[in-house]
Amino acid sequence: MGGMIQSKSKTFLAFCFSFLIGVSSASFFVFQIPVVWVYVSVFLCVSLGILIWEYRFIRFVFLCAVFVYIGLLRYQFAFPLGEQHVSHLSGEHAVVGVIITEPDIRTDAVRYIVETTSVDEVVSSGRVYVKLPLYPRFAYGDEIALDCLLQVPEPIEKFRYDMYLARYGVFSLCRTQKEVTLISEGNASFFLRTIFRLKARIADKIELLWHEPMAGFMAGLLYGYRGGLGSLNELFARTGVTHIIAISGYNITLIASILMTMCIHLLIPRKKAFWLLSIGIVLFVIFAGASASVVRAGVMGMIVLFAKRLGRNSSILPTMMATAVCMTLINPFILIWDAGFQLSFIATIGLVYLTPIIERPLRRIPELFGMKESLISTLAAIIATLPLILYQFGRLSVVAPIVNMLILWILPWIMMVGFFAVVMSFVFLPLAQYLAWIAWLGMSYIVIIVHYFSDVSFAAVDVSFPLWGMLVGYALLGYLLYRQKKQSVVS
Repeated sequence: MGGMIQSKSKTFLAFCFSFLIGVSSASFFVFQIPVVWVYVSVFLCVSLGILIWEYRFIRFVFLCAVFVYIGLLRYQFAFPLGEQHVSHLSGEHAVVGVIITEPDIRTDAVRYIVETTSVDEVVSSGRVYVKLPLYPRFAYGDEIALDCLLQVPEPIEKFRYDMYLARYGVFSLCRTQKEVTLISEGNASFFLRTIFRLKARIADKIELLWHEPMAGFMAGLLYGYRGGLGSLNELFARTGVTHIIAISGYNITLIASILMTMCIHLLIPRKKAFWLLSIGIVLFVIFAGASASVVRAGVMGMIVLFAKRLGRNSSILPTMMATAVCMTLINPFILIWDAGFQLSFIATIGLVYLTPIIERPLRRIPELFGMKESLISTLAAIIATLPLILYQFGRLSVVAPIVNMLILWILPWIMMVGFFAVVMSFVFLPLAQYLAWIAWLGMSYIVIIVHYFSDVSFAAVDVSFPLWGMLVGYALLGYLLYRQKKQSVVS
């Protein structure tokens, strides 16, 4: 019975992997499959499938090929279709649309994604990306009118800017120098409008309780805001801890893993700890705006909690592959063009499969304020994501393991105290200020650590890593995991 289940699991993994190969192949090699050929190929696949169905191995290979083909089609049909789509237009046009995402406020301007309703008074569809001055400020759900110079996004040197925007369903840029007109408000989701208004009020309370850059630091911890950190951004990047102020699967999975282990050490049963932390992740995702990237991060965090609850890893890989396939079905551009998704997925694999291996030689190290768990989780995530980070960003933070070990143990406590300080600021400000001071001490500790290690001459080095180098790195890592699994089975 166990062998049959294992065989079905391997077949399932093969089909998931085939689909992802199809999507990734379509991402790298640009080609178009005519719609007529799609109908013809469906007929051929059904006919051929009937003929070879009784031959088990041939049927398996055939179905893998079908899933590769489905992946190719899913990627192709993710691009805009229809003549009324705004991406088919260029030049100057009068555009009317609704802001459908939370405005991205930077120091120099505000970035908006606008879902068009009409172009030159003709019904249109599609999204445009527009950068506007800091003032007047528009909000999520506002309907605005713009005079746009429409352009197709293009790669910027080695950066695929066009595919970066495609992840958000954006295939057109709006350049405008004229005044933007507000037509109406409240045209999008009432739920998200409420969340964003709450975030705005919380941002006001954070600015009341802390000065910059600590206010920006706390906003980054609570809901991923990165606008007020200033020079700290570069220091965090140099020491390899940027993930602590980014809402990503890398961040949530790391914190979820540490918190779950801490709960177990505090003798809280796995089941209760799982539900407590799961509720916390869901509330965090909702509070952060429930965007696609935040939801993905939350899902990856839940998978880590699920693995910790089970205490075994055998059923996690199929779960993760199914999750990756579902996310790629919804948005096929994230597989190759979203570094955040890749880091989330691979960091989760590292936390699940590498943590037990790293724990063995470190068993005799005493547990001290959660530092041991921080070190183990950090090493697992860093080892798993290292080839990808070197390929995507070309920078290696030499001091990242020790810096993460020194700060991750205190991070959940800072977030908890900061959260209660913000909540209390709506009720009783003096107590909120006292809690804010405690959180300030924790953030100051992190800043001191980051400053100290960023001044080390070898803190970060630039390393150019080609695609084939990344693939070889993961092939070696996969082989080592396979060898380790065989040895554990034999022993």
